[in-house]
Amino acid sequence: MAYDLADGINWYVVFLFSISCHEAAHAWAASRLGDDTAKEAGQVTLDPTPHMKRAPFGTVVVPIVSYILSGSVIGWAHAPYSEEWARRWPARCALMSLAGPVANLGIAILALFLIRVGCEWGVFSVHEAPRLREMLWVPPGASGIWVFLKKILGITFQLNVLLGVFNLIPLPPLDGCKLPFFLLPKSVAESYWSLIRNPSIGWMGTYAAWKVFESVAPTVLEALSRSLYAATRI
Repeated sequence: MAYDLADGINWYVVFLFSISCHEAAHAWAASRLGDDTAKEAGQVTLDPTPHMKRAPFGTVVVPIVSYILSGSVIGWAHAPYSEEWARRWPARCALMSLAGPVANLGIAILALFLIRVGCEWGVFSVHEAPRLREMLWVPPGASGIWVFLKKILGITFQLNVLLGVFNLIPLPPLDGCKLPFFLLPKSVAESYWSLIRNPSIGWMGTYAAWKVFESVAPTVLEALSRSLYAATRI
């Protein structure tokens, strides 16, 4: 497999921005809901440095390896929070967890809007293609800045939808595992909390979530392709 260094840098820069938005959203939501742990650790920021320092393996090693293996980037970071606060206010913990995926899906919607604007201006065009990244193109002879923006917006749209969807899978340690706190009575929520905080459950959940995602990713990518194509023809 041939590797394009410029393409890899584009993916990595978009990933750092996206994961920083994800973790900053967690930290900001927790602060607004009564837990300043992440805020005091400097996590309410779009600067990727604090997030990279806290999770260097998930923000540096895994993204590079994933690009080499698949041609796209995946990874993670982690905003700290108070377990005492989470146990006392499980619904607030669920809202805090939801903030990260919502931030990613919001970025994807913004990217889709900008793609649509580019199509209206005639600097982008979307056509049917087997791969999502091949659907968006610029007219021959277009300025280099539009070629660059085409690549960045395409990556941003795809990566943020995948990050949002993956993190909503209701398995530990993903954000989606805390969504049941919206519905569980406090007595049951305490037992559930102990379960999802078990390290062995977390490892099994990570493996299971990845297997689930592998099976649904083609469907998600197809839906993204349809959405991208339809959004430029409304």
